[in-house]
Amino acid sequence: MFKVKFADIGEGLTEGTVGDILVKVGDKVKLNDPLFNVETDKVSSEIYAPVDGTIVKLNITPGQEIKVGEVVVEIDDGKGDAPEEPVKAASAEPAEENASVVGATPVSNDLLQRGRARAVPPKGDSVLDKVNAALSDPKPVGIVPGNSKELKPAPKFNPSDPEKHFEVIMVGAGVGGYVGAIKCAQLGLKTMIVEKDNFGGVCLNIGCIPTKTLLKSADLYEQITKHSEKYGIKVDLKGVKADWELIQNRKKDVVSKLTMGVQGLLKKNKVTIVKGEAVALDKNTIQVGKDKYTCDNLIIATGSVPNHMNLPGAEEAIKKGWLVDSTGALSLPEIPKSIVIIGGGVIGVEFACVYKRLGTKVTILQFLPTILEMLDSDVSKEMTKELLNRGNLEIITEASTKEFKNGAVIYEKDGKTQTIKADYCLQSVGRRTVTTGFENIGLNINERNHIVINEYCETNLDGVYAIGDVTGRMMLAHVASYQGLITANRIARRLGKSEAEDMVMNYDRVPSCIYTHPEVSMIGKTEDQLKKEGVEYKAYKFPFAAIGKALADGNTVGFVKLICEPKYKQVLGAHIISNTATDMISEIGTLIESEGTITELAKAIHPHPTLSEAIGEAAEALEFGKPINF
Repeated sequence: MFKVKFADIGEGLTEGTVGDILVKVGDKVKLNDPLFNVETDKVSSEIYAPVDGTIVKLNITPGQEIKVGEVVVEIDDGKGDAPEEPVKAASAEPAEENASVVGATPVSNDLLQRGRARAVPPKGDSVLDKVNAALSDPKPVGIVPGNSKELKPAPKFNPSDPEKHFEVIMVGAGVGGYVGAIKCAQLGLKTMIVEKDNFGGVCLNIGCIPTKTLLKSADLYEQITKHSEKYGIKVDLKGVKADWELIQNRKKDVVSKLTMGVQGLLKKNKVTIVKGEAVALDKNTIQVGKDKYTCDNLIIATGSVPNHMNLPGAEEAIKKGWLVDSTGALSLPEIPKSIVIIGGGVIGVEFACVYKRLGTKVTILQFLPTILEMLDSDVSKEMTKELLNRGNLEIITEASTKEFKNGAVIYEKDGKTQTIKADYCLQSVGRRTVTTGFENIGLNINERNHIVINEYCETNLDGVYAIGDVTGRMMLAHVASYQGLITANRIARRLGKSEAEDMVMNYDRVPSCIYTHPEVSMIGKTEDQLKKEGVEYKAYKFPFAAIGKALADGNTVGFVKLICEPKYKQVLGAHIISNTATDMISEIGTLIESEGTITELAKAIHPHPTLSEAIGEAAEALEFGKPINF
């Protein structure tokens, strides 16, 4: 009997919500057949059968919350009962084992003490230790940077052709890849990078950057056509037009400048560039076309691609160009009059903001009860209200998509089948990792097709590393680039070419940003998480309606919400919704990284007039009980 456990589906998450269940008791399944859908944060994914067999038990129901490690399905694979994996007891040592279903990774949440006048939590008993213990099992990865106790020398390979041998080969020139390759070269390592498609990867070509150019054009158009008069500017609307061709040309121009800049930086830093698709023959040998290259250290940065829904009519709808993914949504032939977006996560809602502001009637079909489910509930409610208030948008929650037919989406809600027609349909249902070419070298790749890594981005193969989306952790460009720096530093240290301290990835300290209107940013825990687990905290929400700069800008929507623990006043979470939220969150990230507190944040002088004053006001309220200007 094979007991299928819910595994980490990426982005450091520890739980998800069950969507459609695709099998029933008695069904025969084969390896990699879909069992059910699960939704969480940006990811909406199918969970696949890890073995051949017959479904004998379903421990899940639609809408149920499940946590990493829970047994969700039992499959009779004809091999009898499988032994349960032993779970290691918590260790008193600073570094302990994270006994997750995707492999063990060292964990420590000790805080550095740097001699402050205020009280700080003792080592091994920090507030963040307790919060992480209460909120998740297994705990999130996060080791305080420091010199590794057991730093093994890097492996050396004896090449037959020294000219085609490198100390580091990076496969993939996305944000993580090119940053990591440049850093390797700067640390004195002979480095090669392989890219089969576009330099800059998803972010620069079909992700972060092109979507932001479209959002800017849409924002300007909406400001001119709907809001100019409140600033005392009258516009003859007959002459105002959103020219889709010019908008697309601007997008292409911005992308081209950045991608050409990436190649220039690689050449400037003397990184050898090879174009083509890489296939790993073993952990030290890469083949690109007919050429073979060898390396001492291999870094895999092959990224991810959009998920596609396996539903009736989907294949035909994709061929007709009616059903598109996020890549297709960037370059539609025209601004549509109507579009249906399946998925109310980050990508889906960002595209909703692009098109609705250009005049498109947008309908979001969301399986969960709310959109942007991973946000603090105060932020999610505020964002939903703003999206609906600004018009051109309808949100249908708790809707299960069933079929695509004749330019329409057929979905089920409240037990009733309904149909909605539109010019286009965007399927925004998460992303899947790309490991093609690396399946046969012995890598530990879990059932979600994520390459398993430790806190140094090392895989189970000595000298082989993985960074970015392919690891299935937080699929964010700034995570990938930081992982690129981690690997470069680690390799250089193991080769004796750097005496810098080890860097590690602490996912709890990663800020996340959503480029909606208004923007959203967050770091740390939500109030909902803390409340659910009974963790003691203090929270304060300061509105931008009380900030002079927001009034002058003509946009007072949103707030800053800070959460801290009462005793040491460490920041447990920060959540901002405003026009410039994505720029403001870095202040909190820096504070957390340097182990500052609400006390220091309240004492910091925030310039006037700025929106950042709201951060100071919220900190003032948590420190002294009330803000100054509210």
